[in-house]
Amino acid sequence: MRRLSRFAVLALAAAWAPACAPARAPGPVTPQSAAGPPVPAADLNREQTADQQVSHVLNRLAFGPRPGDAAQVRAMGVDRWIDEQLHPERIDDSRLDQFARSSYQLIAERPADLEKRYPPPGQILNQAAARGLGNAAAAGARREGLSPDDSARLRDSQQALRQLTGEVQSSRVSRAAYSERQLQEVMTDFWLNHFSVYDAKGPRERYLLAEYADRVIRPNAFGKFRTLLGAVAKSEAMLFYLDNWESQADSTRPRLAQLPGRGGRAGGLGGRAGRGGLGRGLPSIMPPQQQLPPQIRRGGLNENYGRELLELHTLGVDGGYTQADVIDAARALTGWTFKGAQQGGGFQFVPFMHDAGEKHVLGHTLKAGRGIEDGEDLLDIVARHPSTAKFIAFKLARRFVSDTPPGALVDRAAATFTRTDGDIREVVRTIVTSPEFFSRAAYRSKVKSPFEVVVSAARALGGQPDATPRTAATIGQLGQPIFGHQAPNGWPETGDQWMNTGAILNRINFGMMVAAGRLPGVSPFGIAGGDSLRGAPLDQQVDGAVRALLGGDVSPETRAVLVSGENPLAKASGSDAPTGGRADPMGAPPAGRGGRAGGAGGRGAPPDPTMGPPDPAMMPPGGGGRGFGQLPQLRGLPLVVGLALGSPEFQRR
Repeated sequence: MRRLSRFAVLALAAAWAPACAPARAPGPVTPQSAAGPPVPAADLNREQTADQQVSHVLNRLAFGPRPGDAAQVRAMGVDRWIDEQLHPERIDDSRLDQFARSSYQLIAERPADLEKRYPPPGQILNQAAARGLGNAAAAGARREGLSPDDSARLRDSQQALRQLTGEVQSSRVSRAAYSERQLQEVMTDFWLNHFSVYDAKGPRERYLLAEYADRVIRPNAFGKFRTLLGAVAKSEAMLFYLDNWESQADSTRPRLAQLPGRGGRAGGLGGRAGRGGLGRGLPSIMPPQQQLPPQIRRGGLNENYGRELLELHTLGVDGGYTQADVIDAARALTGWTFKGAQQGGGFQFVPFMHDAGEKHVLGHTLKAGRGIEDGEDLLDIVARHPSTAKFIAFKLARRFVSDTPPGALVDRAAATFTRTDGDIREVVRTIVTSPEFFSRAAYRSKVKSPFEVVVSAARALGGQPDATPRTAATIGQLGQPIFGHQAPNGWPETGDQWMNTGAILNRINFGMMVAAGRLPGVSPFGIAGGDSLRGAPLDQQVDGAVRALLGGDVSPETRAVLVSGENPLAKASGSDAPTGGRADPMGAPPAGRGGRAGGAGGRGAPPDPTMGPPDPAMMPPGGGGRGFGQLPQLRGLPLVVGLALGSPEFQRR
């Protein structure tokens, strides 16, 4: 194969370097990209051609096309396909549901049931140490001094938690890659990042993640924002991650159960008060310290959730709130906690923990002497605040249109948010049917995250669902471990945060790894027409890969790379590429955020020694070291496919 000219090398490097900048406006679609009659544009203001619209919606409103998807959207019509995806309840997803039921046993169970059957390893060791059976730290490393029963319980717990973590990560990838409800999965990914939680916050978080994704976020992804916000606020995963589960009135503040006349009527610990209260009721006097739950004995107001509720979840950092608003928001949410596993888990409001004093938030007064109503009214206030409408509209427009979305589009989406009382479906519809969404500037202007890169590759090659954690581990190796962002601000949504020389090399090597058959369930011959291309001449293989993987629209520089078979940026090993670990600079929290969430946002969390050695099944294909290990020498169609997957065109959406 011929070598690239110096011009081609520089041109290809330039195509990657400004990773966050929009790709140049595409020219006419080549004849080879046409696969049937053109789709008539429903809006004359759309600048993209009919074929570009098909490619655009499949890469923005889905995790990329599967073989046959473009023809299906073309036949259905872009606008009808968008409307169908906006109503996932109308789409049959039974095949994926059946796969999930047969492949994932632990995530279907209630978190409390799992925690009772498989207690955290540290709890088992502490119990053994308390009985005088040895040192807990030493037992964690070597199981020294443990009884046979304790040793067996520890082993079962470690194995179950590793299996649970693998199922949580694998199920997220499987749903994103193979669900027919693609836009719902895109929105689930968006909201899981917006309401980010961290799996290594503490041992309890691991039990809660599946419920958080499958029963808190996904069912509410297209509903009213206030409903979603309330579900997150009462989720054990968020209450634990941002420490609100132990937040209570400071010693100088009145507590609800201490107020005259409240007593048993207020419920006391876990008592019923207002909306959502649960429990058995206690007298208004303070119980002895030994009778109090651990979170009450630790005592004191924790501002973490109150702050992130305003800054990250609703109003935004420039939303007009003050430090006084943060404090009183946190006071309004005191007593919002959860029951322990032995009590069945789940949200509960504990009146004795609640600050019953008067509060002032964003110009609203919350009167003294109320209970859970304080938190509910707080959520009402922030969900309907004009800054929230603008902030959510901006983030959605940035996800779907460009890293710097047009202000006019954000204003229209914010107006829809306000007019519909935060109807997420209608806000998304405003954005994804807009002229700005279908503009030339928006086409291939977004850089895929590692999650999107891996999932879109599996879809493009017609892969089969992977019930193991290996595909999810590959995403982590590219720099985005699932539920692995430590700070509450979530993973970056702009291309400049994902791209550097090491990341580009790692992505190119990922393409070669996939083409070598190292991604479970995926083959380079799975592209549309792959069987007929096996023994075809090189030019036909290049045309087929461009048509199947790049929508038929490719730069001269990329085509030259595919024909030459020699990518000037690729290396045989990924030794200079980032490892994708949790302290990777691409995922590092911005300055000033680390540790603010009581450990949730801290960097460099050490591995838990009680968890035992890593499970080999959770290691990414090709080894768990830096890069993807020694890559094979590919020939023919696999080489073309690998280079196409690493191209700027495929890495953008």
